[in-house]
Amino acid sequence: MSKVRSVGRPAALVLGGAFVTIALIGLGLAGTWRERTDADRIRLDPENAALVAQGREIYRDACASCHGAALQGQPDWQRRNADGRLPAPPHDASGHTWHHPDALLFALTKQGPAALMQDRTYVSDMPGFADTLSDRDIVAVLSYIKSTWPPEVRARHDAINARAAGG
Repeated sequence: MSKVRSVGRPAALVLGGAFVTIALIGLGLAGTWRERTDADRIRLDPENAALVAQGREIYRDACASCHGAALQGQPDWQRRNADGRLPAPPHDASGHTWHHPDALLFALTKQGPAALMQDRTYVSDMPGFADTLSDRDIVAVLSYIKSTWPPEVRARHDAINARAAGG
C-alpha cells in the first residue's frame, strides 16, 4: 500500500495561487484575442456610395468644426498650442490619418486619443464619440474620409491594413 502524502497548508496556498494566476492569464489572453478579432472586423468601405453619403453628413455635423469642411485640419497641426494640445490634424491626403489601420482609426474616433493613451496626463481636444455615434456612424465617417483620398493613398492605406491584419 502506497502512502498518500498530504500537502501542507503553505504548499496548498502556493498551488492555489498558481492556479488562479494561470486562469487569470488565460482569461486575459482570451480577452485580447476577442478584442483583436472584433477590431479586425472594422473595415472602411469608401466605394459604398450610401455609406459615404451618410459619413459626409455626420462629418459635417460632428467633425468639420475642428478638422475643417474640406478635411484640411487646423493651421500648424503638428505644433502644440500654448496649452500643450495639438491642433486638429487634416484628414485629407496631406495629413497622417491614412498612416493608421482601420481598426486604430475606429478606436481613436470611438474612444478618443486620451482614452487610448491610457495616460491620465495626456490631454486632447478630440473627444471620444462612443456616446454620440454608433459604430456604423463611425465607419461611415471614416469611409467618407477615405473616399476623398487619391487612389495611390488609398492603396497605401490598404497595404497598411493588410500588414496590421498580419497579411
